[in-house]
Amino acid sequence: MHGIGRIPDEVGHLILSEDGAVIASGGELENAEQMGGTVMGILTCITKAQLWPADSGDAFKKISITYSDHSYVICLSNKNIHIVKRKFIPHEPVKV
Repeated sequence: MHGIGRIPDEVGHLILSEDGAVIASGGELENAEQMGGTVMGILTCITKAQLWPADSGDAFKKISITYSDHSYVICLSNKNIHIVKRKFIPHEPVKV
């Protein structure tokens, strides 16, 4: 168990190695190899130094892709790529 199931509103998760191989998956992203390929395509737009920096601090923290009813959050940890699909619950607008 990778501890991903504790993320609020999670409906699925996918963990990829740095070369894109599926390490673990669950929920709506169970065995979602096509999603892994799509995420790897997105990450090719980011330089290798930004993906796996050597203590430079230039790495991205997370990438969020938001749809009307769900979102995908992509982040890196221990040379693995973590993808979480979450229900999207928009906040009520602030009335002034």
